[in-house]
Amino acid sequence: MIAMSLAILLFLALFLYIVDIVTRHLDDKERADVEEVKNIYQNLQEKEAGIHAEKKKIQKQTEEIFALYDITRQITQNFDAAETFEIFKNRLKERTNFVDCRLIEAQSEEIRQLKILPQYFLFPLQSKNQLLGFLTVEGLEESERDKVAILGHQLALALRRIKLYEEVERLALTDSLTEVHTRRYFMERFEEELKRAHNRKTPLSLLMIDVDYFKRFNDQYGHMVGDQILHKIGMIIKENIRGIDIVGRYGGEEFVVVLPDTDRKGAGFVAERIRSATEATQIQAYDTVVSVTISIGLTVFPDDAESLSQLIEKADQSLYQAKSTGRNRID
Repeated sequence: MIAMSLAILLFLALFLYIVDIVTRHLDDKERADVEEVKNIYQNLQEKEAGIHAEKKKIQKQTEEIFALYDITRQITQNFDAAETFEIFKNRLKERTNFVDCRLIEAQSEEIRQLKILPQYFLFPLQSKNQLLGFLTVEGLEESERDKVAILGHQLALALRRIKLYEEVERLALTDSLTEVHTRRYFMERFEEELKRAHNRKTPLSLLMIDVDYFKRFNDQYGHMVGDQILHKIGMIIKENIRGIDIVGRYGGEEFVVVLPDTDRKGAGFVAERIRSATEATQIQAYDTVVSVTISIGLTVFPDDAESLSQLIEKADQSLYQAKSTGRNRID
């Protein structure tokens, strides 16, 4: 090993000695040629370094574009606004540094306060000339704001699409006149709640509600007044039930209400609340003011029946009994 090292050192020393001798014997022109070659070589090295730097820059920009596309793809695949924003926030955190990121409603008083604070970047989420709210990012560097603005546009489109989807879904599931659930959707939810009651062995009550003498109101005042009566009854029912209860329009002037986890006594309280609220309400229908009453049939799972069809049949029988014995009552 020592001998090999000595040999290498001797070779290098000899090489340098030869170079020195050759350089001394070069005339001015030859020296100039050598310098030119050296300059050309240096220029090539600098150009290569520049090309390499530009290549890295383009590669980084390409990666950034693909990352932005991937974020856009993810947020446009979801139909829940809260989940969509959570995905947006988490993915944004991967690409930028910030302290906090929030969505604020368009009419919020907080917007005025944040606008004057330099540490906040506020981006208006607009789509089709509709202001959906503001994206606020705290502690975002100035150089990152264009990137966030691009993503903000995509977030606005995603939220707009979700709002449209929710509106279409709501219209499909809601009776346009009474603004309660359609019969079809009500029956689906009723079946789900009945299965849950079976599995958990808990009570469930069903109310069937009918507007007393509705045909008389229609004949006397016209269908437009009749429509206003039905709309108001739907509102009264919704105002007097819980969030977990389900109300639907069964047909004509009939409404149905499912009360999960509710026994006969509890259902009786709810039914009486709806009945008395209806009786006490003066309904303004265009230039006409009318008062109406309702009759309610009540049935309970599992005391009265266990299947969906049997519960509906029992409730219908109870409703008929209420109407036959004087109306404006619960049976």
